[in-house]
Amino acid sequence: MNLDILFLSDLHISLEKPEITRRFLAFLSGRARTAEAVYILGDLFDAWIGDDDFTPPNNKIRKQLKQLTDSGTAVYLQQGNRDFLLGAKFSEDTGVILLDEYAVIDLYGTPTLLTHGDLLCSDDLPYQAFRAKAHTPEWQQSVLSKPLLLRLLAARWYRIRSYFHKRKKPQDIMDVNQDTVIEAMREHQCLRLIHGHTHRPVLHEFTIGHQTAQRFVLAAWDKQTGEVLCWNNNGYRIEAL
Repeated sequence: MNLDILFLSDLHISLEKPEITRRFLAFLSGRARTAEAVYILGDLFDAWIGDDDFTPPNNKIRKQLKQLTDSGTAVYLQQGNRDFLLGAKFSEDTGVILLDEYAVIDLYGTPTLLTHGDLLCSDDLPYQAFRAKAHTPEWQQSVLSKPLLLRLLAARWYRIRSYFHKRKKPQDIMDVNQDTVIEAMREHQCLRLIHGHTHRPVLHEFTIGHQTAQRFVLAAWDKQTGEVLCWNNNGYRIEAL
């Protein structure tokens, strides 16, 4: 049976975005069950402040992911810049397999590099400095040791601050750096890359050495629609949900 492999990212699920939550739950109980595997490449949640957070709609997402993995569909997840505190307890509760920040899979005979995409935006120096600090065990332990209510308030404040900071940044700084892209693909010996983060869905074709390379950018979900990149033996297509 030629089952599909599905890729998606940047849903930014939160209590304030019920349309996206409903669409994702419908996807998990419907389309995803016909797939061999689902890869979520970061920012599934708009903010994740610890695996002990069961405020809505987190518990519904947990339960539906568990039902999907129990049904036989493999689900893999990379942490994004908004939900990098997703941890082992979430994986245990849902059956989802957490991937490293760079992961190589065999996609129908072609080694394919997967990443959220924020590491590729190397021109955004302030963000990269924060990211390096926020991914240390010491910083994460300090945050996760705070009371849940305090973490919820802090996450809301950081989302507001991030919104205004992005408005001040030049658009090209928030896109990937092509040299960084090529360096990452060479390091992992891949000529195909799939990522999200930039919210600029398109297929980029370029050369590495004398070989053709591809970079697939996944779409962010919004109130109107969601997209998945679908792959099987016949190639790829974009599905709108």
